Amino acid sequence: MADDNTPDSKSKSMTEDDIAAVEHLQKAYRSIRDEMGKVIVGQEEVLEQLLICIFSRGHCLLIGVPGLAKTLMISTLARTLSLSFSRIQFTPDLMPSDITGTEVIQEDKTSGERRFQFLRGPIFASIVLADEINRTPPKTQAALLEAMQEHQVTAGGKRHALEEPFFVLATQNPIEQEGTYPLPEAQLDRFMFNVLVDYPSETEELEIMRRTTSAEKKELAPILKGEEINRLQEIVRRVPISDHVTRYAMRLTRATRLRTDEAPDFVKEWLSWGAGPRACQYLILGGKARALLHGRHHVSTEDIDKVAHPVLRHRLITNFNAEAEGITTDKIIDRLLEYVGAGEVAGAKA
Repeated sequence: MADDNTPDSKSKSMTEDDIAAVEHLQKAYRSIRDEMGKVIVGQEEVLEQLLICIFSRGHCLLIGVPGLAKTLMISTLARTLSLSFSRIQFTPDLMPSDITGTEVIQEDKTSGERRFQFLRGPIFASIVLADEINRTPPKTQAALLEAMQEHQVTAGGKRHALEEPFFVLATQNPIEQEGTYPLPEAQLDRFMFNVLVDYPSETEELEIMRRTTSAEKKELAPILKGEEINRLQEIVRRVPISDHVTRYAMRLTRATRLRTDEAPDFVKEWLSWGAGPRACQYLILGGKARALLHGRHHVSTEDIDKVAHPVLRHRLITNFNAEAEGITTDKIIDRLLEYVGAGEVAGAKA
């Protein structure tokens, strides 16, 4: 059996230029953490997951109660990456054209000729913060999700390409659901990660109070440019991964499908629906990006485990039994990691 830390012979090796770029990425990652630490207290795991999404060319959904600096974190990240930033506050009366843009009639003052001109909406930015995405009707949500998938918008029968790199980082408030429009599961699946933003520790909250109640302002230095991020996104996809680790990610995903033989009994008891193939793709891409951020040029099963929760938690649909017993998707993922990991150990011994 192949070592899970060794790429197989079919994997393309990285070039010297790629390795140099990876070293640059690792230094940039440390610098970004240092710069963001000037403004954001704690939340290091959330920051790492955001960067994994960005370097994997994915989109991210952040869920947390108000006041946890979700918006500040995303705007600060945009400043350290030297990227254009746009914030859209989603409301029940927001129309698709309010985010994508619209065509208006403009008159040429010299010739008097009238013609349609497209006015770009706030979606035309490298990092788009979709604040409280579940507060707007499905039609507007769909317009945003189409831009996420196609990296373009259509207005007046014409296609307008979005600038690269392009990321949507959306937020949701989990405790206030009245008057909201929950994203359907098919649309949630478009997000690579579902990241939970938790309360700070006592020490972190004390530091937050000190910083936010003083007059001191922090200047941030830009670390990476858009061209560099595009280059690093290509390198992430060339990171070698062994067949063993690929199969590990696939087994983890297939074990969530209750109508298959691979599903354990607890999955059949607690889930009404499992994850699709996109989950496996994002497990592998997320594992590759995490490996690079941690100074390795190959993917291990540990990398897959570390991205399993943000990849799977919005792709597993619990049933009444799970809700009645207080079983969350995170608890099910914990059990899945133990189950698939135990199978790995048993296979190695055999």
